[in-house]
Amino acid sequence: MLTELNIKNFAIIDELKVSFDNGLSVISGETGAGKSIIIGAVGLLLGEKASGDMIRSSEDTAVVEALFDIGGMEALKERLKQMGRGFYQGDDLVIRRVVSRSGKNRAYLNGSLVPLSLLSSVSESLLNICSQHEHQVILNPENHLDILDELGGILTLRSEYTVVYEQYQSLNARIRELESVRQRRGEREDLFGFQLQEIDTAALKIGEDTALLEEKRVLENAQRLMDYAGKVYDTLYGKKGSVLEGFREAMASIREIKKIDTGLQISEEGIEELFYQLEDAALIVRDYAKNLSFDATRLEAIEERLTTIGRLKRKYGGTLEQVFQKRAEMEEELRGISSVAEEIGQVSKTMTLLRSQMMETAGNLSQERRRKAARLKEAMKAEIRTLGMAGARFEVVFKEPSFNGAEPPFNRKGVDEVEFYLATNVGETLKPLSRIASGGELSRIILAMKKVLARTGSVGTIIFDEVDSGIGGATAEIVGEKLRDVSGYHQVLCITHLPQIACFGDRHYRVTKMVSRGRTDTCMRVLSDEERLEEITRMLGGVELTEKTREHAREMLLAVRKDGEQGDRD
Repeated sequence: MLTELNIKNFAIIDELKVSFDNGLSVISGETGAGKSIIIGAVGLLLGEKASGDMIRSSEDTAVVEALFDIGGMEALKERLKQMGRGFYQGDDLVIRRVVSRSGKNRAYLNGSLVPLSLLSSVSESLLNICSQHEHQVILNPENHLDILDELGGILTLRSEYTVVYEQYQSLNARIRELESVRQRRGEREDLFGFQLQEIDTAALKIGEDTALLEEKRVLENAQRLMDYAGKVYDTLYGKKGSVLEGFREAMASIREIKKIDTGLQISEEGIEELFYQLEDAALIVRDYAKNLSFDATRLEAIEERLTTIGRLKRKYGGTLEQVFQKRAEMEEELRGISSVAEEIGQVSKTMTLLRSQMMETAGNLSQERRRKAARLKEAMKAEIRTLGMAGARFEVVFKEPSFNGAEPPFNRKGVDEVEFYLATNVGETLKPLSRIASGGELSRIILAMKKVLARTGSVGTIIFDEVDSGIGGATAEIVGEKLRDVSGYHQVLCITHLPQIACFGDRHYRVTKMVSRGRTDTCMRVLSDEERLEEITRMLGGVELTEKTREHAREMLLAVRKDGEQGDRD
């Protein structure tokens, strides 16, 4: 139940705070006072699109906030608990939308920032606005099956069918995928076989390309390497006056010094170790030079091998590691291709079982829909006739599916296609609702559906906007009675221009527009009994209010009160 609504900086509203109670609350006011603006603000709580044009002039943000009492809505409470810490706060739920000129709009549930889709999914179980938009929903035949299932209370049965249907469709998609794989099997096997043979024939080794490049560099520079090695050997060992020859003389001199003066801090062993290290280096360089030679045949073989490796790397990846990875992937896919037929068989068996289950569930759903449609027809017939459409007939038409073959055209909602038909006058043939109903007739049909749904609907608050479109007199009084009946099961807010409807409210709110400090502002407040009498009088008499009109208003309020008391005793 909506208990409090706060609107700030929205359109011409500066700041509006209003509290609500259960039962039927009527809202009235002059044309252009801002009633539709309030409905637009409430629509933001249902996830409707927001724009900067909604923000009051000279302000940066607009805020719409509502407090709901969710006591008794156990399913919603459980969902809030599952959403995480902070969302569940007992019987209170606060929904908040913030619209910014910068485009950074925000949505909150109990103070926690949430995506707009999540806010919408939660608020739709709290609040329903019956307005011109809902007229369009009713007119669209694509929505009629959903309406029938909701009015008939068979959404749970439909959900059971939908689960089976989606499992079947998932397996069907898998079958198509496997069949496609099997269809490509021959060409894929040939291709992979050729590619695997190509890689295997090359007998590649990890790091082979790096080693070959190093060997190629050595062969291409063999003469230079021999020249450098020769210079190193001659300098260290080979020529007269080499480093090692001088080193040997230095070692002899050190030994002579130490014979005379043992205080020389030089280790003969260390000097000898350095000598032998240099000698080893000279011999290594000498042997290295002996092994160097330019081998044109070997160089050509290396270049051919590098060309082969380069071609495979370009074809199967940028590196040898990627070539080996590609090879492993092809082997894995070949193993998968070989098991396709077996998997197709297994999936087909499962699909056969699911198809049987789906047909059974769809059949049960269809039968239940036809039973509920018959009940809906009778209930709507009774409700519509009491709303000033005595000659009207309402029908739920099941269209026979057009298909060739043994299998019906299953979809997520079953196999049924329905459309609401209406004849508004005696002697007229039934025709699709979208081609018959006027705005006033649609308003009454929607109200009739809400009355039928009242005992089973789960939404806490229903707002009726323009429910009095195209009606008046005795029909308006009946509409008021229906609204009061619906308010026995839901909190109802009704915006109306008709005093015959306004009289049935448990509370009466008036929306006014005024100019304060050079700016227009919309206000809304609950009326006292005396103020309500004046408002009903205004709605009856227009600009000129007379005592006779006021007495008429008083009689209307008294009659409704007596009728309500009699209904309570009954």
